[in-house]
Amino acid sequence: MTNEFVLEAITREFPESVISSSEPYGMLTIEVKKDDIKKIIHYLKDSSLEINFLTDICGIHYPEFPDKEIGVVYHLHNMMTNFRLRLKIFMSRENIEVDSLVDLYAGANWMERETYDFYGIKFKGHPDLRPILNMEDLGYHPMLKEYRLEDGTRTDKNDSMFGR
Repeated sequence: MTNEFVLEAITREFPESVISSSEPYGMLTIEVKKDDIKKIIHYLKDSSLEINFLTDICGIHYPEFPDKEIGVVYHLHNMMTNFRLRLKIFMSRENIEVDSLVDLYAGANWMERETYDFYGIKFKGHPDLRPILNMEDLGYHPMLKEYRLEDGTRTDKNDSMFGR
């Protein structure tokens, strides 16, 4: 199985869904429309492509791009042929919700909870969407790039010790 073969199969099946594609470090990376992500992943799992292992789901934040500020990245794997695929979707801050994959992959449960916990991305249809690592009353999502990296009130740190 090759990158070209899989890209052609996805493009043939979902011609309006593929926004862009690239091959960083040899891994096929496809940006698709947010509303079509679950249909595409379902197709990849149940078709002859047999991309049947969900390696990871993670969030990304690009505050400099308001229309594509929040993203979700899905890493998928065909264990038989060792083919790996990365799918990306992007959304604005006002519409920060995407379909859950828990009914397709049981392992998506914790991955989606972690992504929600750190980025605030809501997964529609998730059976138990609540923080997994942070305290429930934290009040913010720490991986969004809108918070300082260090606590400015600390006096026990000397910046010269860190090369600053």
